[in-house]
Amino acid sequence: MANKTRPTPQSVEDFLASVMPERRREEGLRLHALMSEVTGDEGVMWGPTMVGYGSYHYRYASGREGDMLRVGFSPRKAQLSLYGLNEDPGQKALLERLGPHTTGVSCVYVKRLDDIDEEVLRDLVDLGYQHGDFDANA
Repeated sequence: MANKTRPTPQSVEDFLASVMPERRREEGLRLHALMSEVTGDEGVMWGPTMVGYGSYHYRYASGREGDMLRVGFSPRKAQLSLYGLNEDPGQKALLERLGPHTTGVSCVYVKRLDDIDEEVLRDLVDLGYQHGDFDANA
């Protein structure tokens, strides 16, 4: 079974222009600029609300496989969801210096972009983009 979240032809710029509220739209535009600069990737939409940079192929022992973005974000109403920033062992120490956030299995959640350290975020994005091919069986 393949991953349901896949790249789409939707324009990143059009998506970000439609994000509400305005503060989240502005944060989305800032994240897009930051992640594009750090990764050298222009970004593509993954599903209807995720902006992703780069991709990797994964295969679980169960046989499930698919492709997923290396790093990315979704400017959700309640908080920013950041993807690929807590997979690499080097990212764990950086997360301690990021600022206020919570984590999920593969996400870092931030309420306000202005509350976190942008240089640490840049380092997290760089590591996540370089790490990319995590071991799905680990």
